[in-house]
Amino acid sequence: MGEVMGRRKFLKGAGLAAVAATGAIQVRDVRAQAPVPNSTGTDSPKLKPPANATDCHMHIYDPARFTMPPSQRVAPVNAAVPQYQLLQKRIGTTRVVIVTPRNYATENAVTVDAIARLGNARGVAVLHPTVTDAELKRLNDAGIRGTRFSLGDPATSVVTTDMIEPLAKRIAPLGWHIQFNVEGDQIVELADVFRRLPTPMVFDHLGHPPLPAGIDHPSHAILRGLIDRGKTWVKLSGAYSNTKVGPPYPDATKIAQAFVKAAPQRMVWGSDWPHPTEANDHKPNDALLFDLLSAWAPDDATRHRILVENPEALYGFARA
Repeated sequence: MGEVMGRRKFLKGAGLAAVAATGAIQVRDVRAQAPVPNSTGTDSPKLKPPANATDCHMHIYDPARFTMPPSQRVAPVNAAVPQYQLLQKRIGTTRVVIVTPRNYATENAVTVDAIARLGNARGVAVLHPTVTDAELKRLNDAGIRGTRFSLGDPATSVVTTDMIEPLAKRIAPLGWHIQFNVEGDQIVELADVFRRLPTPMVFDHLGHPPLPAGIDHPSHAILRGLIDRGKTWVKLSGAYSNTKVGPPYPDATKIAQAFVKAAPQRMVWGSDWPHPTEANDHKPNDALLFDLLSAWAPDDATRHRILVENPEALYGFARA
């Protein structure tokens, strides 16, 4: 075990240098920042974000102000609004999409509060089909633009597949989307459901295709087909959950590059801070995660589209 953990620490430390060695990253001065909780390193990204760059996937945990219902899932600590603002300062994004995490079940007050406190923010709630029209209107007015189905771990899931279509009908009049955090095999199982939905769809973390199959897994072709129908988006996020080799995540890069090449107009980027799937002693380097965009989308115009224009279209941010 000691040898494995030693290798992990080496990989984390060497990751940014390895990406830079590919020549994909434009070299810039790297300024040390204050440590960010739930993030390794203090370096700034080498990649300079454009104005109005958007982090389209992160979570807020604030149990001191918003109590979490009981859950088997261990929640990150030091992951409230002030800590996230340190991450914004470090990587340079200014717009944000806050996603209610599983630890809050269908209690979305923490997300609504963070939207108001962060400003220039939108949110994605977790709901059941029994939600009232009045609550939907209240959430919409507060900046919520979608609802999430996190189905990869049935033991901690607070929603079920039979809720997807009924809830889609409820939120369609609002123009909201349904966000899916599912495994590649689940994409195959639910493909017919996805094709029937009246709402736009957003798939988290590159669609989680099983590895080493990656883009050769049937789920990737299904997502490509959904994208071609004109109302599906993919989040370029979660590199560390789409790898078997660690940073700089070459297996995740292959998946991301395939999506960007096929449909850059349907891609958005997210940090996934505070990285709830990762142990406290194994958090990723957020500067490296942002710098991966240099390899995933090598030209400035495409990165601008992913970071600014696409979030404006999907979440309703004001046009820059």
